[in-house]
Amino acid sequence: MTEAVLVYLLLGAFAGTAAGLLGVGGGLIIVPVLALVFSDYGFAPELIMHLAVGTSLATIVLTSISSVRAHHQRGAVMWPEFARLTPGIVLGAWLGAAVAHLMPTTAMRIFFGCFELAVAAQLAFGLKPNAHRQLPGNVAMFGAGGVIGTVSAIVGIGGGTLTVPFLVWCNVAMRNAVATSSACGLPIAVAGAIGFVVAGWNQAALPDWSTGYVYWPAFAGIVAASVVFAPLGAWLAHQLPAQTLKRVFALFLAVLGIRMLMAL
Repeated sequence: MTEAVLVYLLLGAFAGTAAGLLGVGGGLIIVPVLALVFSDYGFAPELIMHLAVGTSLATIVLTSISSVRAHHQRGAVMWPEFARLTPGIVLGAWLGAAVAHLMPTTAMRIFFGCFELAVAAQLAFGLKPNAHRQLPGNVAMFGAGGVIGTVSAIVGIGGGTLTVPFLVWCNVAMRNAVATSSACGLPIAVAGAIGFVVAGWNQAALPDWSTGYVYWPAFAGIVAASVVFAPLGAWLAHQLPAQTLKRVFALFLAVLGIRMLMAL
């Protein structure tokens, strides 16, 4: 148990630092590392990815609150747009949790691995959408929120890698896109985590200290360390060359994505 606590604390420290440093959600790190750790600890193979994703979403609930507060204090969150995206996000996150519950671990590994490789490519090559339009109406915003929520819940992230490009594509300034995306991460995490708790409620092979697909020892260690280390990442972001950091981190994500696919 002592070794496990140390692993979760180290994971939280690294994920928190990376999130503060690059603005990339910790779920991209937390999910694949937890999958490896849970496998080593002998968790039921068919539940490993579900537990990793559900636990990741639960950690984002707490870690996103401080981020939202910081962006709100700077007046950067576009709350009307947040309100229009949120209903779709919540419904999508519930749908994502239900879909993930039906997916075998192998399918979840493939989906996550491919998604992580796509994010790595975006970071490495600085791929950004050009602004081609204005924000759409309520129905289209609901649909966009649904897609963002569904995919984010399946892979266990706060949705920034999807929400930011969508808002930038709709001619929103990057500063406001990042801040609004940060706010959207909270309903994604809350709805997704609840969905994974409900979906996994009656699973017989769950490890002790789990509620549905949320494993609380990992949650506690990751949250405790990530909250402490996120400000360090933000400070380092102003001291180190941003483009070089993004490429190094992209390589790290690519390794995690390939490792996830190799574990099939």
